[in-house]
Amino acid sequence: MKIIIVGASGIMGSYLSELFGRDHDIIRVGCKIGDIQADITSPASIAGMYKQAGAFDALISTAGPTHVGPWKKMSVAQFRDGLEGKLLGQINLVLIGQDYVKPKGSFTLITGALTQEPQRDFAHASAANGAVEAFVRAAAIELENGVRINAVIPTTKMEDLEYGFRKSVFGAGTGQVIQVR
Repeated sequence: MKIIIVGASGIMGSYLSELFGRDHDIIRVGCKIGDIQADITSPASIAGMYKQAGAFDALISTAGPTHVGPWKKMSVAQFRDGLEGKLLGQINLVLIGQDYVKPKGSFTLITGALTQEPQRDFAHASAANGAVEAFVRAAAIELENGVRINAVIPTTKMEDLEYGFRKSVFGAGTGQVIQVR
């Protein structure tokens, strides 16, 4: 399989690139380093990434910057900037990528436990994660050609992380939010 991993230079992306690279053709995408550089806050950059990569079987996103800080001090611009990364960046990976993914391919997006378990200073991340999960459920019923989409709620325990992403990429489910513990 040809798998694009967006956020491949981060901890999760590096781990998944190495793991899946043992058996599959991996294209590592990062904002500054990787086989392809792309900024997921820019639709033009995403389109360029797909043109460079060509048709693919699966895309995994481990990218999605959010704003961290006290709610009272957060500006509208900071909230919007975070939405551009975690939410709209990942949505655009799917919207633009649907023209490049092979039939029966898949998209795996990243969300987080903050959706269900909010914490101080992470209101933005909670909101963005919830929206990513809603998008995955809605897009699953509209993607064509057997293309699947899921989201993974990651963990720092690598064996569990592997399980969640394997289930999404190689499983049969779609529209799922996969909780790994």
